[in-house]
Amino acid sequence: MQPDDNDNKQPSRKPDQVPPRGSRFSLIVFMTLIMASLAILVFDGGQNDGRRILYSEFIAYVEADQVASIQIVDQSQIRGVLVGESGQTQKFTTLIPYADLGLLDKLSQKGIEIEGVETQTSLWRVVQAILPWLFGFFILWVIMRQTQGNNKAFSFGKSKAKRYQQNEKKSTFKDVAGQVEAKYELAEVVDYLKNPQKFVKMGARIPKGVLLVGMPGTGKTLLAKAVAGEANVPFFHMSGSDFVEMFVGVGASRVRDLFDQGRRSAPCIIFIDELDAVGRTRGAGYGGGHDEREQTLNQMLVEMDGFDTKDGVIILAATNRPDVLDPALLRPGRFDRQVMVAMPDVKEREDILRIHMAKVPVDPDVDARKLAKATPGTSGADLANLVNEATLFAIRHGRTSVIMGDFEDARDKLLMGIARASMAISEEEKKATAYHEAGHALLHYHLPKADPLHKVTIVPRGKALGLAVSLPEKDAHSWSLSWLRDRIVIMYGGYAAESIVYGETTTGTAQDLKQATELARRMACEWGMAPDLGPIAYGQEDEPIFLGKEIARHKDYSEETAQRIDRAVADILEEAKKAAFDILTKHKDQLERLADELMQKETLLDEDIKTMFGFVSKSEATGE
Repeated sequence: MQPDDNDNKQPSRKPDQVPPRGSRFSLIVFMTLIMASLAILVFDGGQNDGRRILYSEFIAYVEADQVASIQIVDQSQIRGVLVGESGQTQKFTTLIPYADLGLLDKLSQKGIEIEGVETQTSLWRVVQAILPWLFGFFILWVIMRQTQGNNKAFSFGKSKAKRYQQNEKKSTFKDVAGQVEAKYELAEVVDYLKNPQKFVKMGARIPKGVLLVGMPGTGKTLLAKAVAGEANVPFFHMSGSDFVEMFVGVGASRVRDLFDQGRRSAPCIIFIDELDAVGRTRGAGYGGGHDEREQTLNQMLVEMDGFDTKDGVIILAATNRPDVLDPALLRPGRFDRQVMVAMPDVKEREDILRIHMAKVPVDPDVDARKLAKATPGTSGADLANLVNEATLFAIRHGRTSVIMGDFEDARDKLLMGIARASMAISEEEKKATAYHEAGHALLHYHLPKADPLHKVTIVPRGKALGLAVSLPEKDAHSWSLSWLRDRIVIMYGGYAAESIVYGETTTGTAQDLKQATELARRMACEWGMAPDLGPIAYGQEDEPIFLGKEIARHKDYSEETAQRIDRAVADILEEAKKAAFDILTKHKDQLERLADELMQKETLLDEDIKTMFGFVSKSEATGE
């Protein structure tokens, strides 16, 4: 299934947009207030009380008969006039630090004029007192205007849901390749949104929540948009991670706001992507009972099926981890329908490829059916990326259309990694790699249940110095014991080839041995394919550790059983290794010839090897 093409784009802003007139006026007022404040601070109200002196200096001037007159202001400050020896006068001011009871007598004896004055508040001092408050109110007013203008400040509790309008480009079920069963389930939701009376008349209740479950890249988001396009109703989209912030209570507030928007726009669809980000199991983990994530989940549970719920709002959600969701989310009345969005089969992969190929110039010789067969286990997103990478290869080589070779190169890049043709490798190491990969490749033709070989190369890709790639003739959902045994034998092909030719092995066998051991252990512990153990499953599956699940793990078998498991795994591996040695020793001439051909051409296809040795494909041998 093809991934979302992000058809809904936000309108671009003009870079030279002129700020509104109100904003310019606010800036002018703001600068004027700042300049006025500076002027008042510099000039200090425009009032001159004279030179400030110490009280002890004042007493000395009195004793020296240099004080002409004074004014006592509020019994705390003295302002007066000094007379110099030459008769010049000078204003002064001082503070009375303590109650000097003999001051008035001393002043009277000296004949100094005394006047009592009450403080009078001047206009400048009133402005000085009020201006900071005016400045603060102005800043608050500017912030409130910004809040009303762009709705960003103080909007933590508002939902971040994006609404796709009805006049925008719509996606329908025709835009979704394959997924017949998923579309059938969702078509019922569309029918309810279009004609709810048909269901009400029969007393039926449509599922309130539909959970889309599938691997990443299978098109869950595109299916949700297709439902909205088919039903022709408002569509609100929000990611699960958008609910949770660092502020406590924000997530619950956003849930309330999202559902309020939905009820005002009913009938509508609310789509929550990556639901596991907010809907994980409660009551366990490090967050505690008052964790912000749990509060958000509790509010979502109430909104979906509480006392104040209303019809007309359909909740769609998508996740690839349904096992971590809280059970309360999955009960009837909430997400009471789960729709599996499976990986595409070969026919669906062909349809997906054709949809994406229609958007680029493709050579008529390109076979979409062949590409679909050569890409088992890929999702719609992988196939979209495949077409895009093939187009980039065509542009890189200066072509005006995408040819089949571009798709081959793109598939090899995505499945095996980027070719490192410039990597410096000695001839001895290159020869050893050729024997190693020849051992893998040759076993495909001598094992009855092995998948057909697609390509073998000694060109380094990613971390590997060489690769032997096989492709199944048809999609498989389960594997037989004989197929698994042949698969492990092929994994030992490189190990056996190096041992036969050089009498020793290299570190290049590390990944092969790891994969063979893992597969053999699953055969013994999970699939009951070890004769000595019988059809019994041992141990628990290794699941990723996450909050809301048990972190501690234990094995549910004894030490004696563990030793039996180890022996069974070793027997499976030893049998596969012996088979690889027997086949390659018997056909050592083919091994050497294939390695020499790889040294010359570096890459060989299945057809090349068949022509070289006269092999017949398994389908031709069985007459299929």
